[in-house]
Amino acid sequence: MATRKTAAKSNVSAEELLGYYRDMLLIRRFEEKAGQLYGMGLIGGFCHLYIGQEAVVVGLEAAAKDGDKRITSYRDHGHMLACGMDPKGVMAELTGREGGYSKGKGGSMHMFSKEKHFYGGHGIVGAQVPLGAGLAFSDRYKGNDNVTFTYFGDGAANQGQVYETYNMAMLWDLPVIFVIENNKYAMGTSVQRATKSPSLWERGAAYGIKGEEVDGMDVLAVKAAGEKAVAHCRAGKGPYILEVMTYRYRGHSMSDPAKYRTRDEVQKIREERDAIEHVRDLLLQGKHASEDDLKAIDKEIKAVVNEAAEFSKESPEPALDELWTDIYASDVPQNA
Repeated sequence: MATRKTAAKSNVSAEELLGYYRDMLLIRRFEEKAGQLYGMGLIGGFCHLYIGQEAVVVGLEAAAKDGDKRITSYRDHGHMLACGMDPKGVMAELTGREGGYSKGKGGSMHMFSKEKHFYGGHGIVGAQVPLGAGLAFSDRYKGNDNVTFTYFGDGAANQGQVYETYNMAMLWDLPVIFVIENNKYAMGTSVQRATKSPSLWERGAAYGIKGEEVDGMDVLAVKAAGEKAVAHCRAGKGPYILEVMTYRYRGHSMSDPAKYRTRDEVQKIREERDAIEHVRDLLLQGKHASEDDLKAIDKEIKAVVNEAAEFSKESPEPALDELWTDIYASDVPQNA
């Protein structure tokens, strides 16, 4: 991989840098294993992998504090791991088992954790955006300084509900950070073909919302932008937009052959822009870790992921009576 300079000042400790490397590597290895389990038929339905985009959520979680909330779309495994959810529970949910975060009833696209303030995982394109504003309204109403990270992609950026939410968020000065994870291809159409305006974050200007574009393949740049956005929201100045320029290496989902781009294009990004390799280079060049140290971390992460995979296979299928738990109506007759 070609050496590149970070867009952000490297004002982080060796320990922090190693933490970002570890967190991103966990997401990468977890998603690779999820892809294997999908190929074996152990994960059904849709499965959207986060491989290539790891620096986005790891960088923004580095700017968050306890009490902050996050909500995202169906490409959600990385967000769960980054906010501290147990890999076992996430993987078990992918395989539809009782030990999963939604007891095997949500699958890849619908997982939640009240404890970690993770509010999904939403299968409807753009649906999480107004919900994220609602979460931020809750904190505004309570008078605390928590913020909500509301993630959506470049494809969802053309949804009308996004702009209705922008308007409401600015009217009420909601502490919400709208994170556009621009991986350039949405469900399979290049952003250049799907939208006339090349800069998605600038659309917020119509509502007076500040924002910026960020290099999403540089975890330190994402962290720095996240800290700026968080400070803006905590100060009561209303919403903020971050358009994080990233790239997914796999197709939109596991069923997508990704014929709308060339293999050479993907390989070029892997070789020249990979976020994990970038941090790896920083660690080695700064003598914060040796090759052996990094190999040991990779081995440790693989063990965690393999343990999660085994747990997901051994966890039982949900019992039939689970059909009647976690539903809105508590008086539904069980013989209905």
